[in-house]
Amino acid sequence: MVKKDYFKFFEDGETIKLSSEETIFKLSSFKENPIVKPKELGLTWIENGEEKVGAVFNGGAEIYMNKVVLAPRCHKNYVREKFFDEKLGIERYRMDNYISEIWILQSEDFISFQRLDNVVIKGDGSEHQDFTYGIEDIRIVRFYTGEYFLVGCGKTKPPFKGNNADRIAIYTTKDFKTIEYRGMVREIDTKNTVPFPELIDGKLFMFFRFHPNIHLDYLRAGVDQLLNPTKYSDYWKEVLRNKEKNLLFKAGTLRHEREKIGAGTQPIKTKEGWLIIYHAVGEISEELCSVYSVKGKIVRGYSVCAALLDLNDPTKIIARTRNPIYIPSHPWELEGDSKYPIDIPYVVFPVGAIVQNDMLLLYCGAGDKYEVLLTCKLNSLVDYLLKYCRVNKSQ
Repeated sequence: MVKKDYFKFFEDGETIKLSSEETIFKLSSFKENPIVKPKELGLTWIENGEEKVGAVFNGGAEIYMNKVVLAPRCHKNYVREKFFDEKLGIERYRMDNYISEIWILQSEDFISFQRLDNVVIKGDGSEHQDFTYGIEDIRIVRFYTGEYFLVGCGKTKPPFKGNNADRIAIYTTKDFKTIEYRGMVREIDTKNTVPFPELIDGKLFMFFRFHPNIHLDYLRAGVDQLLNPTKYSDYWKEVLRNKEKNLLFKAGTLRHEREKIGAGTQPIKTKEGWLIIYHAVGEISEELCSVYSVKGKIVRGYSVCAALLDLNDPTKIIARTRNPIYIPSHPWELEGDSKYPIDIPYVVFPVGAIVQNDMLLLYCGAGDKYEVLLTCKLNSLVDYLLKYCRVNKSQ
């Protein structure tokens, strides 16, 4: 597709042995991160005579017409505030008074992005009334039919201000200029929903996140259940009824997954299985932080994890990481600094994935403020999973 010269800037990832004798895999952070910054896109406003800078993050990614398309969520005109999370017993940050929308960006070199014809996906009530408090975290899935599915989270209540507020919002496009809204799944409160890009044994599988775990089920009506979601209320309700039966990954066993986990990028097909990149929230140990030159431990952080599922039956887990393959480790992912202020500390959130020349490129949100690029050799990550992370059949 684009010039291969760009690949000389992308590093291969590495395996590292910890002092505990455990071997981890570490993705490489692109040296010019963050690759997308809100100010460069004009996401600013003036408040009391002072310039404020918004956010561009959590963008799904795919290839279209030999270019990378990125679909991050964007917002501005918001307030950053601290609150005490009684459930977790810690102070946290949150944003108030905002409605996210999705901007379509494109790049010829994987790293330099510009807006594509000012295309915007809105969730503010101007296009429909299904959800009116924003659209977030769209995954782009190139389906085997040639159509692209854009699946995100429509907010039916203001962010951070109400439970039962997250709905599956589905769009399709063939060119990213004309984007058709297909509807909302009213029956399920869920985030991080990602369909597979093709049928497996005649079934269309899809990830769901019923807090705090990752679930995997198939759509009884196949692709039409995505194209016409409101027609299939009973089938969506069946997904909810079967959620315990269709539990795939359970949170809480591993320290860094203690709070919750959720699907990340679109599934990646390899010769050895479906590569699944997902995010985890929990405590990141001092030993692991030291590998990334981060002092101490991270009490609550979002990290990047991986798994390998059977090609013919994705409900079968071949391998799953016991340690993250990337953790927050730069200012724009940690607590920010004068050059890179952040909105939410200790966050790296994988949403988009592209494979080119055996290189895996992961597009991730950072600090709920920026887009960053993480890279590795695809085969190196798959080999690591097979060698060090196999799941016992009894598990």
